[in-house]
Amino acid sequence: MKTKWNFILWNEALGFSLLIVMSWLTEILHIPHLIFGDPFTPNWHRAVIRTCVVLLIWAWVHWITRRLLKRLHQLEEFLRICGWCRRVCHNDRWLTLEDYFSFKFSTPTSHGMCPDCLAKAVKDLEQDGKPPEPTHPK
Repeated sequence: MKTKWNFILWNEALGFSLLIVMSWLTEILHIPHLIFGDPFTPNWHRAVIRTCVVLLIWAWVHWITRRLLKRLHQLEEFLRICGWCRRVCHNDRWLTLEDYFSFKFSTPTSHGMCPDCLAKAVKDLEQDGKPPEPTHPK
Protein backbone atom coordinates (compact mmCIF):
# COMPACT_ATOMS: atom_id res chain seq x y z
CA MET A 1 0.00 0.00 0.00
CA LYS A 2 2.83 2.43 0.80
CA THR A 3 4.13 1.91 -2.75
CA LYS A 4 0.80 3.12 -4.16
CA TRP A 5 0.93 6.13 -1.83
CA ASN A 6 4.43 7.02 -2.96
CA PHE A 7 3.45 6.64 -6.61
CA ILE A 8 0.49 9.00 -6.20
CA LEU A 9 2.49 11.56 -4.22
CA TRP A 10 5.44 11.42 -6.65
CA ASN A 11 3.12 11.96 -9.63
CA GLU A 12 1.56 14.88 -7.82
CA ALA A 13 5.02 16.33 -7.12
CA LEU A 14 6.02 15.85 -10.75
CA GLY A 15 2.94 17.74 -11.97
CA PHE A 16 3.52 20.70 -9.68
CA SER A 17 7.25 20.73 -10.50
CA LEU A 18 6.37 20.92 -14.18
CA LEU A 19 4.13 23.91 -13.48
CA ILE A 20 7.01 25.70 -11.74
CA VAL A 21 9.46 24.83 -14.53
CA MET A 22 6.99 26.05 -17.16
CA SER A 23 6.54 29.30 -15.26
CA TRP A 24 10.27 29.97 -15.30
CA LEU A 25 10.71 28.82 -18.90
CA THR A 26 8.03 31.31 -19.92
CA GLU A 27 10.22 34.12 -18.60
CA ILE A 28 13.57 32.68 -19.71
CA LEU A 29 12.59 31.70 -23.27
CA HIS A 30 10.31 34.70 -23.88
CA ILE A 31 7.39 32.41 -24.81
CA PRO A 32 4.68 35.15 -24.87
CA HIS A 33 6.90 37.17 -27.23
CA LEU A 34 7.45 34.15 -29.51
CA ILE A 35 3.79 33.04 -29.62
CA PHE A 36 1.84 36.27 -29.45
CA GLY A 37 4.40 38.81 -30.59
CA ASP A 38 4.11 40.69 -27.29
CA PRO A 39 7.00 43.02 -26.51
CA PHE A 40 9.62 41.26 -24.42
CA THR A 41 9.84 42.52 -20.88
CA PRO A 42 11.14 39.88 -18.48
CA ASN A 43 9.29 40.04 -15.20
CA TRP A 44 11.14 37.99 -12.61
CA HIS A 45 8.83 39.14 -9.83
CA ARG A 46 5.92 37.56 -11.66
CA ALA A 47 7.84 34.26 -11.93
CA VAL A 48 8.69 34.34 -8.22
CA ILE A 49 5.08 35.09 -7.26
CA ARG A 50 3.80 32.29 -9.52
CA THR A 51 6.30 29.90 -7.97
CA CYS A 52 5.21 30.86 -4.45
CA VAL A 53 1.53 30.42 -5.31
CA VAL A 54 2.16 27.04 -6.94
CA LEU A 55 4.23 25.93 -3.93
CA LEU A 56 1.45 26.94 -1.53
CA ILE A 57 -1.16 25.08 -3.58
CA TRP A 58 1.19 22.11 -3.87
CA ALA A 59 1.64 21.99 -0.07
CA TRP A 60 -2.11 22.17 0.47
CA VAL A 61 -2.89 19.48 -2.13
CA HIS A 62 -0.07 17.27 -0.77
CA TRP A 63 -1.47 17.57 2.78
CA ILE A 64 -5.03 16.78 1.61
CA THR A 65 -3.85 13.83 -0.50
CA ARG A 66 -1.88 12.34 2.39
CA ARG A 67 -4.94 12.65 4.67
CA LEU A 68 -7.17 10.98 2.07
CA LEU A 69 -4.68 8.17 1.47
CA LYS A 70 -4.32 7.61 5.22
CA ARG A 71 -8.12 7.44 5.58
CA LEU A 72 -8.38 5.08 2.61
CA HIS A 73 -5.75 2.82 4.14
CA GLN A 74 -7.65 2.88 7.43
CA LEU A 75 -10.91 1.92 5.69
CA GLU A 76 -9.20 -0.91 3.82
CA GLU A 77 -8.14 -2.41 7.15
CA PHE A 78 -11.77 -2.89 8.26
CA LEU A 79 -12.95 -6.47 8.56
CA ARG A 80 -16.02 -7.42 6.57
CA ILE A 81 -18.25 -9.55 8.76
CA CYS A 82 -21.43 -11.17 7.53
CA GLY A 83 -24.41 -9.71 9.36
CA TRP A 84 -26.17 -13.08 9.48
CA CYS A 85 -23.63 -15.81 10.13
CA ARG A 86 -20.76 -13.66 11.51
CA ARG A 87 -18.19 -15.08 9.11
CA VAL A 88 -15.18 -12.87 8.31
CA CYS A 89 -14.05 -12.12 4.75
CA HIS A 90 -10.29 -12.57 4.41
CA ASN A 91 -8.65 -12.62 0.96
CA ASP A 92 -12.07 -13.21 -0.65
CA ARG A 93 -12.68 -16.28 1.54
CA TRP A 94 -15.37 -16.34 4.22
CA LEU A 95 -14.01 -17.86 7.44
CA THR A 96 -15.61 -18.43 10.80
CA LEU A 97 -14.33 -16.10 13.52
CA GLU A 98 -12.50 -19.04 15.09
CA ASP A 99 -10.77 -19.94 11.79
CA TYR A 100 -9.93 -16.29 11.15
CA PHE A 101 -8.29 -15.77 14.54
CA SER A 102 -6.45 -19.06 14.21
CA PHE A 103 -5.22 -18.22 10.69
CA LYS A 104 -4.49 -14.51 11.07
CA PHE A 105 -3.15 -14.32 14.62
CA SER A 106 -2.35 -17.95 15.51
CA THR A 107 -4.66 -17.45 18.47
CA PRO A 108 -6.63 -20.37 19.85
CA THR A 109 -10.24 -19.61 20.68
CA SER A 110 -12.69 -20.87 23.25
CA HIS A 111 -16.39 -20.30 23.71
CA GLY A 112 -18.32 -18.77 26.55
CA MET A 113 -21.26 -16.45 27.12
CA CYS A 114 -21.15 -12.71 27.53
CA PRO A 115 -23.18 -11.30 30.45
CA ASP A 116 -25.95 -10.01 28.15
CA CYS A 117 -26.45 -13.37 26.42
CA LEU A 118 -26.30 -15.17 29.77
CA ALA A 119 -29.03 -12.92 31.19
CA LYS A 120 -31.17 -13.46 28.07
CA ALA A 121 -30.65 -17.23 28.25
CA VAL A 122 -31.64 -17.32 31.92
CA LYS A 123 -34.72 -15.19 31.20
CA ASP A 124 -35.72 -17.44 28.25
CA LEU A 125 -35.19 -20.55 30.38
CA GLU A 126 -37.41 -19.15 33.10
CA GLN A 127 -40.15 -18.23 30.59
CA ASP A 128 -40.08 -21.10 28.10
CA GLY A 129 -38.18 -23.81 29.86
CA LYS A 130 -35.79 -24.25 26.92
CA PRO A 131 -32.47 -22.54 26.17
CA PRO A 132 -32.22 -20.10 23.21
CA GLU A 133 -30.44 -21.09 20.02
CA PRO A 134 -26.90 -19.72 19.61
CA THR A 135 -26.52 -17.08 16.92
CA HIS A 136 -23.05 -18.03 15.70
CA PRO A 137 -22.28 -20.52 12.87
CA LYS A 138 -21.44 -24.08 13.73
